[in-house]
Amino acid sequence: MLTDLASWRDDLEPSGEWPVRQMARLADAGVFGWQIPRRWGGSELEEPDLLTGYLELADACLTSAFILTQFNSAVQKLVTCGCEELQEAWLPRLARGECFTTVGISHLTTSRSRGPGPAVMAQPVESGYRLSGRIPWVTGAMAAQLIVVGGTTPNGEQLLAAIETTDPGLKVAAPLPFLALTASQTGPIELHDVMVCSEQIVAGPAPEVLKIGSRGGTGSLTTSALALGTARSTLRALRDELEQTPSLKPVLSQLTDEEDSLEHALLAAGRGESDAWSAEQIRLRANSYVTRLAQGYLAAAKGTGFVSGHPAERAIREAMFFYVWSCPQSVVQGNLQELACHDAAW
Repeated sequence: MLTDLASWRDDLEPSGEWPVRQMARLADAGVFGWQIPRRWGGSELEEPDLLTGYLELADACLTSAFILTQFNSAVQKLVTCGCEELQEAWLPRLARGECFTTVGISHLTTSRSRGPGPAVMAQPVESGYRLSGRIPWVTGAMAAQLIVVGGTTPNGEQLLAAIETTDPGLKVAAPLPFLALTASQTGPIELHDVMVCSEQIVAGPAPEVLKIGSRGGTGSLTTSALALGTARSTLRALRDELEQTPSLKPVLSQLTDEEDSLEHALLAAGRGESDAWSAEQIRLRANSYVTRLAQGYLAAAKGTGFVSGHPAERAIREAMFFYVWSCPQSVVQGNLQELACHDAAW
């Protein structure tokens, strides 16, 4: 599976089309069941194994790994929702890769609406809630059969609801052209008086609903795993580029040691070790590392690396993704301090 994903990686960006072949490979390999309990046909991976899987997937294909994180975010909400009818209807099929789900929840945290009110209003009605608004970032909505969306009630509490994409009030807009990962087909969706009953509520209403039963969230270890998996690929390419330059072997050795150190820190945090770095410390260093590697690869490749379509050019664009995806303000500040050569960044 990983070999296929890596060999298809270069074809994703020019077309920007949904990666059908890649998703089929993930389904065949049972990857969609990683976070689904065994009772519903999943493999129910523990955190360290899940992080290792993300490292390997991002090494092969960052777009596929990113899509999987959005799928797993929705799955996690379904697994912890407590509504057995909803779980029985969807989780076995999702584990087998027969259907796809994703999330529209970023507006509740880092990408909240800048307007006068919440991005999505959840108005209480006799049978449940009526949802209306616009969600700016939803990955793979056009391929999904179910989307877990977030809304805010009039009293400021938040809820999450599972909405089938066949609902006439749900409109999927065209995906946005990104600097990288355009094939993830991420873009806005609109909700026009979408009615959800109590059986569709997967969490809340509650303050900060995303913290309920969460294994991830903004700045979680998952984002760092994808950054370090991407770095693996770039480091290997840089090593190949510089194999005829003996004077740079010490630099490569240092970069390799840093990769090993960061992956060790990531997995230690995933195991919950008492002296492990925090998720934000790991993310700050992972962002820095994947960016410096991409810059080094471009410098080593010289002019050919500056041509659109070269792996070094793609590495630069993909590294930038980690500065905008689920990136806590403290990490943004730390990375900016590093750019300003300010020691406080560390």
